[in-house]
Amino acid sequence: MHVVDRVEELGIATDRFRHVDRLMRDWCGSGKIPSAGLVVGRGRKLSKTMVWGSERVAVDSAPIRDDAIFLIASITKPIVAMGALLLVERGELALDDRVENYLPEFGRPGKHATTLRHLLTHTSGLPDMLPNNADLRGANAPLSAFAAGACEVEVDFPPGRGVQYQSMGFAILGEIIARVSGRSCAKFLEEEFFAKLGMRDTALGAPDDWFGGPLSRVNRIAELRLTEEQARATHWNWNSRYWRQLGVPWGGLLTTPADLGRFAAMLLGWELPEIPPILSRSSIEAATRNQLEAMREVPADDRRCRPWGLGWRLNWAAHSANFGDLLGPQTYGHWGATGTVMWIDPGRDAFCVLLTTQPQEPGGQFLARISNVVAASFI
Repeated sequence: MHVVDRVEELGIATDRFRHVDRLMRDWCGSGKIPSAGLVVGRGRKLSKTMVWGSERVAVDSAPIRDDAIFLIASITKPIVAMGALLLVERGELALDDRVENYLPEFGRPGKHATTLRHLLTHTSGLPDMLPNNADLRGANAPLSAFAAGACEVEVDFPPGRGVQYQSMGFAILGEIIARVSGRSCAKFLEEEFFAKLGMRDTALGAPDDWFGGPLSRVNRIAELRLTEEQARATHWNWNSRYWRQLGVPWGGLLTTPADLGRFAAMLLGWELPEIPPILSRSSIEAATRNQLEAMREVPADDRRCRPWGLGWRLNWAAHSANFGDLLGPQTYGHWGATGTVMWIDPGRDAFCVLLTTQPQEPGGQFLARISNVVAASFI
C-alpha cells in the first residue's frame, strides 16, 4: 500500500488537520488520554501511523511506539460480522436462518424465531452482557462458557420487535462461525481475512507466542486506563493476559491502526495487489445499508434515526457520539468501550481509525472531536 508521510497527499487541508495534533498533544500531555494512534486513508493511499502519549498509563512511561497494538473492544463486532457474511457468500449460511438450526441448545421459549439477521442488527432481544458476566470473568471462564450462557439466557423482547445493543448476539455468532467452518472464530478470521490482508499484528485473542520468544508482542500492547471496576479485577481486566487471550467475538480483537486501515481499504474496494477483494461488493453493500428499514415491527424511530447495517453502525446524524457531527449519510463504522473508533465514508473514498487507551463511554467525546477535525480536513 502507498503510505504517505504528508497528509496533504491524501487530499487533506493541512491547516485544518493540524488541529488533530494540537488536541492530541493537549489531551495526552494533560493526562486526559494516556495514548492514541491514528491512521487516515483516502484514494488508495493511507497516512503513516501518528501516535501520541505513553505506552503505559504511568506518567513516567516511555513514549508509545508507532507499531503499538490496541485492544479495540467492540470494533471487533463488525469484523466478526464480515466473517459471517463470507459464509453467506459461500452458501453456508443465510441471514434468515434460525440460530437453533446451528445451535440446537439455543432454542428456548421466546428464542425459536431468532435469526442470524437479528444477531447482526441488535434486534435479537438478547442482553448486552450475561447476568453472571463478572462471575465468569472472575473465574477466568473459557469462551465456551459465555456462549453457553447466551444460549440459556432469556430474551428481553421477542426477536425483531426492538433494538437493544447486544454483545451476547456476537458470542452466539462467533460460535455459529466455528461450527459451520470447522475452525474457531479466531482461526477463521486469521486465515480468511488477516493473513490475506497482511494484518500481521492482528489477532482475536493473542496467541501464546505473543508473550515470549522471537514473535513476542506483549511489550507492544498499549496499557489501558482502567475503570474503577476493572482496576479491582487484576486477573480479568482489559490488561490481563486472560482477557487479551480470551478472544471474545464481541470485543477481543487486538490490532494496530495500520492493520485496521488495511481492513478499511478492503471494504472501500481499493484495487491494490496487497488488498485482495475478500468480500464481494454485494456483501459490503448489504452490510452497510439500513437493515432496520425493512423490519416493520422495529420502532419507527430506530428504523429512521438509529439505523444499523449488518454489524456496522450507520451514521446517526442527530448524535455526536463517537462519529462526530460532520460525516455524510453513507458513513458507517463502529466504536469500542476502550476508547476506539473506526469510520468509513464511501462518498469521500476515505476512512479514519483512531485507537486510544482512554475509555470514553458513553459519548466518546474525544473520539467525536477528532472525527470532526478529520472530516473537515478532507478537501
